[in-house]
Amino acid sequence: MKLPVLLAAAAVAALSLAAVQDAGAAPKPKAANAAANPNGTETTEGLVTGVTLADMYQIEAGHIAQAKAQSSAVKDFGKQMVTEHTAMSNQMKHIFVATNTKIPTELGARGKRMINDLNAATPEAFDKLYLSQQLSAQSGELTLLSAYAEGGESSDIRPAAANAVPKVKAHLAKVHELQAELK
Repeated sequence: MKLPVLLAAAAVAALSLAAVQDAGAAPKPKAANAAANPNGTETTEGLVTGVTLADMYQIEAGHIAQAKAQSSAVKDFGKQMVTEHTAMSNQMKHIFVATNTKIPTELGARGKRMINDLNAATPEAFDKLYLSQQLSAQSGELTLLSAYAEGGESSDIRPAAANAVPKVKAHLAKVHELQAELK
């Protein structure tokens, strides 16, 4: 029963993280290709790649939101994303280095297109676009972290993933709140 749930969660994470990953860059992490190891656990490679790309996107998009958002609440959220995802990246970086997994150093083509879309958005369209992208990125990161915390390969990394889950849940709740305010 646990395996189908993990596979479904990994599939959702892979689809959601497609918003920040590039299908044509380096080989996709196993989590995106196979969803999980044959034994039903999330791959460390998938976690490292997914979280790193999501955090890079969050930081860059947050900087843009601080400059372009029309709503002060969205500007403040962008600033919060820069601060908190930078802190999350720094906390996870030393753990990830120990895995000997290649850590992405730049966004893939799709992540870059998302950033380009934010840069090109009109002032009237920016806040909704930013929050829509946030919904996708935060949901994907939450799914990936939650699945890894529950059944990831490394018992050393699972607690770090579990510790990040409440923060990402709070980010996602704030996105929903901001979207409701814009309607």
